[in-house]
Amino acid sequence: MASSLSTSLVTFKVKRQDPELISPAKPTPHEFKYLSDIDDQDGLRFQIPVIQFYPKNDVCLASAKDPVDIIRKAIANTLVFYYPFAGRLVEAPGRKLVVECNGKGVMFIEADADVRLDEFGDALRPPFPCLEELIFDVPGSGGVLNCPLLLIQVTRLQCGGFIFAIRLNHTMSDAQGLVQFMTALGEIARGAVSPSIIPVWQRHILNARDPPLPTFSHHEYDVVPDTKNTVVPLDDMVQRSFFFGPQEVAALRKHMPSQCTTFEMLTACLWRCRTIAISPDPEEEVQMICITSVRGKSNPPIPEGFYGNAFALPVAVSTAEKLCNNPLGYALELVKKARRQVTDEYMRSLADFMVTNGRPHFAVVRAYIVSDVRHAGFGDVDFGSGKPVYGGPVGGTPWIASFYIPFKNSKGEDGVLVPVCLGGPAMKKFVVEIEKLISNKPSADSETPMSHNSIKSAL
Repeated sequence: MASSLSTSLVTFKVKRQDPELISPAKPTPHEFKYLSDIDDQDGLRFQIPVIQFYPKNDVCLASAKDPVDIIRKAIANTLVFYYPFAGRLVEAPGRKLVVECNGKGVMFIEADADVRLDEFGDALRPPFPCLEELIFDVPGSGGVLNCPLLLIQVTRLQCGGFIFAIRLNHTMSDAQGLVQFMTALGEIARGAVSPSIIPVWQRHILNARDPPLPTFSHHEYDVVPDTKNTVVPLDDMVQRSFFFGPQEVAALRKHMPSQCTTFEMLTACLWRCRTIAISPDPEEEVQMICITSVRGKSNPPIPEGFYGNAFALPVAVSTAEKLCNNPLGYALELVKKARRQVTDEYMRSLADFMVTNGRPHFAVVRAYIVSDVRHAGFGDVDFGSGKPVYGGPVGGTPWIASFYIPFKNSKGEDGVLVPVCLGGPAMKKFVVEIEKLISNKPSADSETPMSHNSIKSAL
């Protein structure tokens, strides 16, 4: 099938072959594997897309071969090791999710686009044009139960490069787990007979205790009514990407009253700017949910090769009035406090909370979620023609979530790219607030304001 596409950035056509299912190359066990009590919470029961752009590389031998055939064969061989991905989810009593490892396979799409990679622009970043064609939603494939757990599309480009797009059922893996699978796929595509890291299931290490006994309040799962109609319809959404390079980070740090990580600084700034932009009732509470990995924090430790979800969603809470009227140090300390909560006991309590509360969804109303994927490794995945010029999430989740993505701008500066989705009027306010922080002097003796041209260029 073919479709004509047009955006303000690029116009091209994509021709797709009929979707196919790729099963493991060898027989694999037919068994039932339970997800953890962190995996199967309601807020992870959705499909999350990732996209990788690869230029032609004449130096690499594999680049002269067809990337579609290479990756198709590698998928079948990789699924021998990651055979649960070839199965289907079923639901047991208590909303417990179980993988039936039946070898049905993952969805695969072969496609061609009459466009060169350089036509996408000097610095690839979300939002990407024609995304719905570069990772096609095959009818009936996008559910949670009894649907493929992975959908992969490889699109050849006219220049000899290609686009690798993958959509994951989030209950199966977090970003690090997905990258582990993609890395294994790349290794096998380059000729390895097995992955350098052998996958480990062991989801039981993040299960609830018996009997479950939550010891934290877990306000990130509070049911918050949308009394003020603050959730904007999807068709009114605007997505823009903001780049924070060395100058922008240095300028933001001048507003920080204490030492902090880049994650904490950005999160405090974005939370405050976003809250001002959406203009909630001053007395209403707003939430900042910071996705925090527990690898290295749990007991027993998360083993190497584990590819399940291993993170918590600690939350900072404030009234909108206090958040917007206080200096940024107020937001910063709330973010720090939230992240410090995540210990082994916190994770035990979270698993217990899931079991005793029906595996609820995290808060959405007046909540903002940030996920740091700078160190996940998307940009290192190599299928034989080198590393991608962009690798990672396709953008922010409408209204509620942003990712922190490693990025090199057109000047060669390394920094952090943050896709943001907001309603049109709110986005305009958000841009103004971010520019204020970058350009304004926080005190009388501050240095010359840093340039914010790179933020403007990413809009």
